[in-house]
Amino acid sequence: MTNAHVERVPFGNSNNTLHVERSGSGRTVLFINGSGTTLDGSRLLLKNFTENFDLIAFDHRGMGKSDMLPGPWTMADYAADVRGILDFFDVKQCAVLGVSFGGMVALEVAVTFPELVQRLCLWCTSAGGAAGSSYPLELLDLLSGDEEVDYRRLVLDRRFTKGHLEASPIDQLIAAHMLAGAAERRAKGDDLAYQEQMQARRHHDVADRLSNIIAPTLLQMGRFDGIAPLANGEAIAARVRTSELRSYDGGHGFFAQDSRAIPDAKAFISA
Repeated sequence: MTNAHVERVPFGNSNNTLHVERSGSGRTVLFINGSGTTLDGSRLLLKNFTENFDLIAFDHRGMGKSDMLPGPWTMADYAADVRGILDFFDVKQCAVLGVSFGGMVALEVAVTFPELVQRLCLWCTSAGGAAGSSYPLELLDLLSGDEEVDYRRLVLDRRFTKGHLEASPIDQLIAAHMLAGAAERRAKGDDLAYQEQMQARRHHDVADRLSNIIAPTLLQMGRFDGIAPLANGEAIAARVRTSELRSYDGGHGFFAQDSRAIPDAKAFISA
């Protein structure tokens, strides 16, 4: 985030710290990133929100510029990290926007610390258990070569065949950008932290606690998402009495594919 105020926020029971950035002005929004992603890789997306909001964003433990901590980690650990960040800034309540894995963390925060969440915006995520789990991404790491690339494309968006991408330069760029994340995390040595995230995802299940959520909630899902299917969003919406579900023309990156998605999120957060 341009001109962001940077802090090192302690987490866990050690001297380790999280890299946290705060920028913009207006309603406070905590942004929680997806698995295997970093702030440096999310600058263009975050810029959409720093123009209108006081945005707090961070690198997950072990990712990007945040310190590593021995595992195993649970979704409750990630939620505690969020609580620690808000306590550090003395934020008593704020809007929360979670993307994919970040949405899972946001759900854990919302059911564990409902008083912290003013408005809850969830992108392409799942609640686990009876409400449906996201695709086990760790299985893709067992593949190699063209097979791996083809499967990664199709779980991002079920339409992303080679023929579709050849006919859609925009989707081709989106697919290339999202696929580059896997290579980037390996090159930067973030793979161990990513595996810990995968472990936490495997045990993620807040289905029976979704009734704890009291904040107005917007679920935004891609109709062609092979990682967090639309049905998972419908299952969350059925269990959160304060929720609204909207679907978009896209897959796991629908917010870059459908021009309505980000304005809808901003309008919801501002309400």
